[in-house]
Amino acid sequence: MINVTKPFLPPLDEIYLHLANIWDSSILTNGGPAHQALERELGRHLGVEHLSLYSNGTLALKAAIKILGLSGEVITTPFSFVATANVLVDCGIKPVFVDIDPVTFNIDPEKIESRINGNTTGLMPVHVYGIPCAVDEIAAISARYGLPTIYDAAHAFGVTVGGESVLGFGDASALSFHSTKVFHTIEGGALALKKSEDKRQSDQYKNFGFTGETSVDYFGINAKMNEVQSAVGLVNLRYIAQVFNDRRKIFDLYNDGLSDLDGITITHAARCSQNFSYYPILVDCASGISRDILYASLKNKGINARRYFYPLIPDFEIYRAAGYDTGEFPVAKKVSEQVLCLPVFAGMTDDQANKVIDAIKEALRDGC
Repeated sequence: MINVTKPFLPPLDEIYLHLANIWDSSILTNGGPAHQALERELGRHLGVEHLSLYSNGTLALKAAIKILGLSGEVITTPFSFVATANVLVDCGIKPVFVDIDPVTFNIDPEKIESRINGNTTGLMPVHVYGIPCAVDEIAAISARYGLPTIYDAAHAFGVTVGGESVLGFGDASALSFHSTKVFHTIEGGALALKKSEDKRQSDQYKNFGFTGETSVDYFGINAKMNEVQSAVGLVNLRYIAQVFNDRRKIFDLYNDGLSDLDGITITHAARCSQNFSYYPILVDCASGISRDILYASLKNKGINARRYFYPLIPDFEIYRAAGYDTGEFPVAKKVSEQVLCLPVFAGMTDDQANKVIDAIKEALRDGC
């Protein structure tokens, strides 16, 4: 079975050493030594001055929403994992979707301003597949209308724009360290923040709002990363260059093996990825095979590619029942019906990658 991704697993002896230290200290959570060390090392590695660790990326997004005081309506993309919109709804906010750019698959900045109204309190773009959004154009819109910007940077670990960390743009950026990501802590996430005051609020928010041993100054939640997650992150960070190199080799094999196939488009995201997080292709039905037929054909051969992102968020029944219409997002709708992310993971072999390529070629030959 070849899955679209699987977690990088570092040597067990290194994990055991950290676990032994945790057990000896009897500190399992609440910002212990491993948590503090990972926060420092990740901040240095990612070029982020104010970084706050979370138990998962969704709670990091939620914290950013609370810290920046968003309410009413927030503009975001329909082409993302459902958590992006769900967290807004969970905070009592209406997601306002804007169509995407046909090349980058990120939110189209030219379509944002037409959706801004008196109820709009912020922007939440997504760096889809780790490809940076049009950060300068979005910053100009944010400044023009006085709207805070929270980036969903779940895919964007280690990504830069003009030599700067992509996490430095906007008012906050939320990362995911889920086990399927290029860097993981099994489950986990982080919030990169512009201001030291926002970092202070973040650290308090994720610990129930405590500002002292007996003081709770605002409504917080429990969203802390524990010591075991932190220890896994510390070890995985030592191997991140190897992870990138392993994944880059698979990208190169796919680029060579799929570049001349009629009906298959190697996307901008696949060709320009900096962290090799996802390898999305587009399947053109005019080639005689649909994306879903190719998806099923690969699955029958033990290759679990994924239709990221399908359906579109506003196409889920719960969103359609709330009045959303995907006819408003023709570019996102088309991409959602054609996109297929191929397996990529650290440790994936050349033989496994070639099996995927051969299976795609065979499916195209067989047609419908």
